[in-house]
Amino acid sequence: MILKLRNKVALITGSSRGIGKAIALRLANEGANVIVNAAKSVREAETTLSELTGIKGQRHCFVQADVMVPEQITDMMIRIKQQYGYLDILVNNAGITSFVEHDKLDELTIEIFDGIYKTHLRGAFLCVQKALPLMKKSGNASIVNIASVAALTAIGSNIAYCAMKAALVNMTKSLARALSPNIRVNAISPGLTETDLIKGWGNYTDEQVQKTPLGRLATCEDIANAVFALLTSLTYVTGQNIIVDGGRILV
Repeated sequence: MILKLRNKVALITGSSRGIGKAIALRLANEGANVIVNAAKSVREAETTLSELTGIKGQRHCFVQADVMVPEQITDMMIRIKQQYGYLDILVNNAGITSFVEHDKLDELTIEIFDGIYKTHLRGAFLCVQKALPLMKKSGNASIVNIASVAALTAIGSNIAYCAMKAALVNMTKSLARALSPNIRVNAISPGLTETDLIKGWGNYTDEQVQKTPLGRLATCEDIANAVFALLTSLTYVTGQNIIVDGGRILV
């Protein structure tokens, strides 16, 4: 059996469930040593860890750390260094949001705005910054930032979420230029994806399916497959934002 990521060490932030979990499972299936991460959902993270496949010599682990807290990011990288010595793959997937209608500016509080900024943008940057010494030891490292089509459409859960995802896409380009040629940096922008978050949305979800040219929402596995392609097949790609939305953005 050919495992394209055999012996690679991969950190996926926010990987206890949803898209992050699907990425963790996909990379583990291809032979990677996966580091599951979560800030608070420890039980779910441990369940994810138990579901990761293994081959002889494969080592997975869970590291609890909140990317909103710089000191916890530093501690996470120290643990990775102690356990693995290097890092080949970083997927910045951790995210939070709150639903605030765009025209209700007073409801977008400083706490909501700062939380989204610290998680989606500052947290992603600090993970790259603190992981850099470990990734330089790889010789063929890759970073994938999970953004959103909201970065392009400015349609999303709130104004801050859309703005931070747009900033993440922009930062991806800057990092790709700054870290070349040894570290590739790309982004993936999912459309509406089937996760626990959208359960109960009812008519809104049905409307989005009807407006999507491919006739369905993305699955978490669709996003995981896109990450895998960037890591293994699209090796001459850096600084790009891959849209995975079934064509929804075209309508």
